[in-house]
Amino acid sequence: MTTVSSTDRTSQAVSDPSGALASAAGGQALGKDAFLKLLVAQIQHQDPMKPMDDTAFVSQLAQYSALEQQLGTNTRLDTMSAQQKGVANTEIASLVGKTVTVNGDTATLSGDGTGSPVRFTLGAPAADVNVTIKDGAGNIVRTIKLGAEPSGSVKFTWDGKNDSGQTQPAGVYKVSVDAKAAGGGSVQVTQQTSGVLKSVSFDEGYAKLTLADGTTAPASNLVSVDAPLSFNQPAK
Repeated sequence: MTTVSSTDRTSQAVSDPSGALASAAGGQALGKDAFLKLLVAQIQHQDPMKPMDDTAFVSQLAQYSALEQQLGTNTRLDTMSAQQKGVANTEIASLVGKTVTVNGDTATLSGDGTGSPVRFTLGAPAADVNVTIKDGAGNIVRTIKLGAEPSGSVKFTWDGKNDSGQTQPAGVYKVSVDAKAAGGGSVQVTQQTSGVLKSVSFDEGYAKLTLADGTTAPASNLVSVDAPLSFNQPAK
């Protein structure tokens, strides 16, 4: 059985610093202080009859210097990342009170008779587009036939009335869009919802937007920031 002394292990670790950094402490990386201790230990335990070669010693010092620089670079990068995140969070928080559009499938009636904007994006031209609006109980209150629409953004204002022409109460309504191509196949639809941004929270590790109607979405789902919305295309 071959026995490897602690001096041999120290020498091997210092002569291969990258391996030592990767394998020490059960795979946990060593810091620069631990690496320096390894280097000092190698010098202290070297054979007086066979002292460390000057070239090897200078090489190991250079490796230590490179390690120290790399750790310093990593620290600075972490600091820069935290600063950039802070700036981004500040910019997002400055949107509170503004009208924003996020990916979502709701429409909100305020009860003042102004209706509610509805918008979505078609992945391809559609020969037939139908929009269904449901109340909080899941009942269909309005079916809107838009007909043919080109690919891209589609937007209109729901007047807040049901199929019988009766004005619906204030609240949040579910919107679904069914789009068919000329050949009858389905067209991809990405729905959006707009509203006033009420608050931004960061307690879940990312920026979460909350609109005045209660709709929530991560900041990554933010589509646009607008002035108060006014669409010219009426519901058909």
